[in-house]
Formats: sequence, structure tokens, C-alpha cells
Amino acid sequence: MLRLIQKCAEFLPQDRITDLKKRLRGIYVLYKHAPGEKGGKDIYNLVYVGMARSGRGGGMRGRLRTHLRRKGRLWTHFSVFEVWGNIADEEVAELEGMFRHIYRHDRRANTLNVQRGFKALRRLRNNRIEDWPMPPKRGRA
Repeated sequence: MLRLIQKCAEFLPQDRITDLKKRLRGIYVLYKHAPGEKGGKDIYNLVYVGMARSGRGGGMRGRLRTHLRRKGRLWTHFSVFEVWGNIADEEVAELEGMFRHIYRHDRRANTLNVQRGFKALRRLRNNRIEDWPMPPKRGRA
């Protein structure tokens, strides 16, 4: 069992959006499908990572329907990652920010993104890893 994610569904075609229950909170990913070459594995290029918080336009289902209406030609498939009920909306926003920060320099993945990075992570950045303090030792359970 995961601490943040309760359920997930991956690489579903756009026409499956209506199968989602309303008010699901969590992270969703939009992909552009590219058939594999010569019978190889299919490719799903990441286009966008987004989030749905509580009380926002029908949760992930509503967010995906909006993306479909506005930019449906840019993506073909989606994945959804529902968070547990005890996960705060701020934690969902932090996850989304981290994912966007990770792929912010990927041209394909930024097709729909306005936000290119995550300021909270930039404030933590210290590339001089030799200066990082040693983490405390963890006890054995």
C-alpha cells in the first residue's frame, strides 16, 4: 500500500474520461500516443501533468474534460492517480509542482504548461551536495 496514492489507472484513451467518478482528487497525466515501430511497444509521450483538488470543477474528471475541450488534439491518452482522503490539497499541489519541475526543460512535455518550474523546490536547491549534512541513522524496526 502506498502512503499518498490510493488508486491509479494508466494510459486510458480520451473516451474513457466519463468512466471516472466525479470529485476524484489527485494527479493526472496527459500523453500523446505513438504506435511502436514494427510491432514494438507503444510509446506514450508525456504532454502535461496536472492536479485536481477538492471542490474544483468536478475533480480529475472535470479537469480532463476541460483539457479535452480546449486542447484535445494535443493528447490522446491519460493516467490518473487518486490520493487518499487524508492527503491535503497542499500536498497534492506539491506533488504536481515537483513533477512539473522535473520535466520543465523537456520541449514535448511542456506543450500545455505555463508553469515551467516549482519555486518551492528552487528555494531548496543546493547543487553542492558535498555540503549536505549527513542524514540521521534510522533505527531498525
